[in-house]
Amino acid sequence: MEKLISIYSNGEWIVSSNDSKLEVFNPWNNETLATLVEPTVYEIDQVIQNSVETFRAKKLNPDQRFEILSKVAALLKERKTEVAAVISKDNGKPIRDAEIEVLRAAKAFQDSAEEAKRIHGYTEELLPPAGADYSLGLTVREPVGVVCAITPFNFPLALAAHKIAPAIAAGNTVIFKPSEQTTRTGELLVNLLAEAGLPNGFLNMLVGTGKNVGDVLLDDERINFYSFTGSAKVGLHIKNRSGFRRVALELGSNAPNIVHHDADLEQAVKTLVKASFAYAGQVCISSQRIYVHSDIALTFMDRFVQLTKELQLGDPMLTTTDVGPVINQVQAERIESWIKEAVAEGAKILYGGDRNGSIITPTIIVEADSTSKVMCEEIFGPVVNIQVYDDLDELVEKVNTSKYGLQAGVFTSNIHTAMDLARRCHVGGVNINNASISRADSMPYGGVKQSGIGKEGPRFTIEEMTDVKVITISTTKA
Repeated sequence: MEKLISIYSNGEWIVSSNDSKLEVFNPWNNETLATLVEPTVYEIDQVIQNSVETFRAKKLNPDQRFEILSKVAALLKERKTEVAAVISKDNGKPIRDAEIEVLRAAKAFQDSAEEAKRIHGYTEELLPPAGADYSLGLTVREPVGVVCAITPFNFPLALAAHKIAPAIAAGNTVIFKPSEQTTRTGELLVNLLAEAGLPNGFLNMLVGTGKNVGDVLLDDERINFYSFTGSAKVGLHIKNRSGFRRVALELGSNAPNIVHHDADLEQAVKTLVKASFAYAGQVCISSQRIYVHSDIALTFMDRFVQLTKELQLGDPMLTTTDVGPVINQVQAERIESWIKEAVAEGAKILYGGDRNGSIITPTIIVEADSTSKVMCEEIFGPVVNIQVYDDLDELVEKVNTSKYGLQAGVFTSNIHTAMDLARRCHVGGVNINNASISRADSMPYGGVKQSGIGKEGPRFTIEEMTDVKVITISTTKA
């Protein structure tokens, strides 16, 4: 039976009357998962209006927000296997990784629940300027209003959690637009929030493409805040189109990782193989560029190739699978073309480079030109570049020439070298003796340059999604 997904508004699932439909397929076996019926402009307008009216008419106190968000966290843990299977079928993520994503999403909900009780301002005794009559000031944080959460296919649950949970914790209402490819995961999350007791209207959902749905949302000034994870190109479009309204943009990367001559070689190799090819490289902080000191380069490459060959490719629903398909064949063909282009420009393939449908064999490239796409763009596939360096100053210059700056990894046994590189690499976060792909979910997460604007992490997202109001009080007697 055909499954239709369209609109969730004010506590009800509604199928649009629109003729615009989009089928969603399993990336692994091309099975039809659902048909999306994109809403009309009028229907989108009604959803936005419901979010506005809910924000104005209904309030949840901090204890209520805590209880609801904590309940979602508990439900996710209880149903980890069921939820992970939906994610894996939606986007081809290996089931083991999908289960980890469910637990990370649960933590984001629990962290947000706890932060709901810690939204504080501060007070200050003021020395007023001449002629003023106030002597006490205080600040309060107020929700911005309607938040639009736009999420990608690669972490459809965890990244939705990092937007929706803090928005609700802060007292906002949310319009959720998941990726078309992972709308079933979005539907599941919406239903869990309803089951946890979130009142109608606090979370609404619209499905469809950025062109047909996203731009209508962007043009509506009743929406106060846009939180987006995706490509730099779309992020710039959102920034330019949103005007004076606030945005948080978590965008692209081609993350650098540095392995110095004094690093624990085995630890670095094992960590970076996983960081390069986990979820077929479809992670914005995957290890795309690895810089290895010349003293250990040959040993590092030999071991890296050896461990890469041991990775199991195939059906993402099998617990033995390490690398599944990329999201669709169009992206697989693009990745393959970038590999071939790099080789034509002088790069060499140590391993991989093959494509079978939507499966790309984990690919290790050396001697790629610094201007080739595999080096300077975000490949978003199971491809890693290994480069050799001698001088740290020259290395830092190469690292920082990228237009991106999300996260980096540094492997060394010398704390002075580690801190020197951490301070000089122009990125939003540096992991010492760990790969760029590791994200501390409770810490501020976000990049510089074309990697984005704003920070995620429940506490910091709540700060982004609230306005600071200053109140002064006169204590002067007449």
